[in-house]
Amino acid sequence: MSAPTDLPSLVDPSRRSLGPDLLVGPLAFGCWRFVGTDVARGQELVETALELGMDLVDTADIYGRGWGGGGFGESEELLGAVLAAAPSLRDRMVLATKGGISEGVPYDSSARYLRSACEASLRRLGVDVIDLYQVHRADLLAHPAEVAGVLDELVDAGKVRAVGVSNHTPAQTEALAAHLRAPLVATQPELSALQLAPLRDGTGDLAMRAGLAVLAWSPLAGGRLAGSGPSTDDSIGPELVATLDGLAVRERVDRATVALAFVLALPFRPVAILGTQSVERLRSSVAALSVHLDRADCYRIIEASEGVPLP
Repeated sequence: MSAPTDLPSLVDPSRRSLGPDLLVGPLAFGCWRFVGTDVARGQELVETALELGMDLVDTADIYGRGWGGGGFGESEELLGAVLAAAPSLRDRMVLATKGGISEGVPYDSSARYLRSACEASLRRLGVDVIDLYQVHRADLLAHPAEVAGVLDELVDAGKVRAVGVSNHTPAQTEALAAHLRAPLVATQPELSALQLAPLRDGTGDLAMRAGLAVLAWSPLAGGRLAGSGPSTDDSIGPELVATLDGLAVRERVDRATVALAFVLALPFRPVAILGTQSVERLRSSVAALSVHLDRADCYRIIEASEGVPLP
């Protein structure tokens, strides 16, 4: 791997806007695996994230089902217990959660269900208002006017400050936005050096046109890009591993740090949501903000990920 050139780094360490009123750091703390009943451990993780500038704390009502959790709502309950034990943490974070997944249905964004889901999240979290409330997945049986109506109602009632979507196509996002009075401020797709769909499917383009924050979930591909040495995962090509590792050697960091830096280098300025439940890993992740990736480096990663040369 060649030495760094004089080309500017594309990695953007600056804060991101969530609509006109909220600012968040480029790295966020994700609660997908934030489960259990150890409040002291949970508080340590949240305090560490906030100390490191990861002031967006992202959860969902479904988190807790899987990863050793006890079931639906457990992540919100643990976060609520942390906030009850240390109330001052609430003022230091932008609190985001999601609703619209109903076990056994699977998706329900009807006004009745989404309203009750948001109110249940408020109770579990022990807060009066959610800073960012997102529809977790598109309900194919709900008209966007109905979804918009209940989201506007929640904003008007002061239960939600801002609204967004998660795992929505650009067309689904635009259809909902067309019926909302409150602006959509965020979209949350899966995005990583392994999952480049938002660069190709219009998600990133829509975000730049409409001023949406892009909240990238699984920026390390569920941890698959966080390892070292040859990958045993057939979904990760050896070319991508070699490219990330070569850049990691050059930048004197590890593979995961380069993979995070790549996400932060994209022009729609994503926020990378970290799912790690390790204090040490949270601390080491901020090194991504100082990695130098220029245009050639990023295209090298894209080509290695997609397995074909760009035209």
